[in-house]
Amino acid sequence: MPNRAALLIICGLWLVFANGVQAQSWNQVWSEEFNGPLGQPIDRAKWRFDTGILNVNNEVEYYCAPDTSAGGCNSAQPNAYIDGQGHLVIQAIKLNPGTAPNSGSWTSGRMTTDGTEQFQYGRTEARMMLPVGPGIWPAFWALGTNLSSVGWPTCGEIDYMENVPASGGLGPTKISATLHGSGYSGDKGLPKKYTFPNGDVTGWHTYGAIWSPNMIQFYVDDPARVFYVITASDVPAGQSWAFNHPFFLLMNLAVGGDGSWPGPADAPTPTPAVMTVDYVRIYKATAVPAPSLGKPATLTVKAGETSGNTTTVDVGNKVGTGRLFLSCTTTAPKATCQVSTGDALNPHTLDFSSSDKGIAKITVSTTPGDEKASGTYSVTVNAYTVSGAGTTPDATVNVPLIVN
Repeated sequence: MPNRAALLIICGLWLVFANGVQAQSWNQVWSEEFNGPLGQPIDRAKWRFDTGILNVNNEVEYYCAPDTSAGGCNSAQPNAYIDGQGHLVIQAIKLNPGTAPNSGSWTSGRMTTDGTEQFQYGRTEARMMLPVGPGIWPAFWALGTNLSSVGWPTCGEIDYMENVPASGGLGPTKISATLHGSGYSGDKGLPKKYTFPNGDVTGWHTYGAIWSPNMIQFYVDDPARVFYVITASDVPAGQSWAFNHPFFLLMNLAVGGDGSWPGPADAPTPTPAVMTVDYVRIYKATAVPAPSLGKPATLTVKAGETSGNTTTVDVGNKVGTGRLFLSCTTTAPKATCQVSTGDALNPHTLDFSSSDKGIAKITVSTTPGDEKASGTYSVTVNAYTVSGAGTTPDATVNVPLIVN
């Protein structure tokens, strides 16, 4: 018969295991490690190449596949190749000093998984070293697979990493992560800059995001330290969240021309300008438990009370289950509800990485002068975890609402 000490050890191990299977963790489901000898062909079962002059963003490059011979492309000096050291190299090569947009004065490479690999939700990252210089514009990003049917920006665009010179607002010590969708694209996109605490983009860094229903969390180097959280509640009023459907990946090294974001290349711009990629990986979250949403008290609000009234929802989950997105709707006519959590990165989320409880404040406001709004209604609060499928919320609670 086991002694007391042995039983305590067994119970402790059981608790660790029980908590571990419910905490946020990740399983790798796709990767490209770029291993192989120098010059080994890039895996065309995983990657395709956009080629030619794409006539976008006032850029000057002509994009080449390794076997392209038009537009100044040279298979003896490919713009994308395996370097034999476990890396992919994408290089931009100057052909002439022209800076007119769409002039083809440089060649470069743009790789995509469009038609080979699509994904929806999970954690996506790439480890890269970036070039810097006037006109240089490296990017790691994703587009919705419905691009051909709905067009850009309705398809949605996730920019995990972009870098341009300081003249464009970044420079070697900063990158930008951005979302683009219908009504919030181009210079009206939803960006946030990240400044490296030490070093810069010319060193090895990992750029990625945790993508789940109605929420994307961007990080550099450490997925446990996200710097930007954006949700479906953060898009401009009247616009749609464009990120609850499949996407494909892109990597490219653009060169700006006159009027472009990075500005034009000039004499100090390196040629070739070299972007080196160690790997690209996609992970899926293991299932985490649904949160508890407590029993919120009845909410009472006067018709026409634009300042609204509030109640709170006590939210709980296992430590280590990650961040939740919270939203609300109400059946009351001409009324709106809002969620506010006080979270430092996003007020529509709660982070359970190191805590097992949080509070969400629910505020309901009504339209002035709407006397017919009086009655008994409800507010529905929905919670979405990092491992949910998004077709339905992971947890829901109804708050009784009285409008008088």
